Amino acid sequence: MTTDLRLALKALIVEACDKDCDPASITDDEILFGPEAPLQLDSLDALQVSMAIKKTYGLRLPDSKETRRVLFSVANLAEHLEAWLASRA
Repeated sequence: MTTDLRLALKALIVEACDKDCDPASITDDEILFGPEAPLQLDSLDALQVSMAIKKTYGLRLPDSKETRRVLFSVANLAEHLEAWLASRA
């Protein structure tokens, strides 16, 4: 599920942030936010991604240091989401 989930999360990020790029071009470990990040996502993008994750998966990401860690990369997000989904099963 990890590979499928990661690709789905990449597509979700591209759509939520209205970026014009191929989701497959995003690497699992690249930084998602900040001026040094290839996508250069900002705080508004973080909010949009958080809302899309809540709508799609039911996971609420509170505004905190933990959220910044979770949204650091697709790999972090997928790991956090998988653990959360497993805890609900």
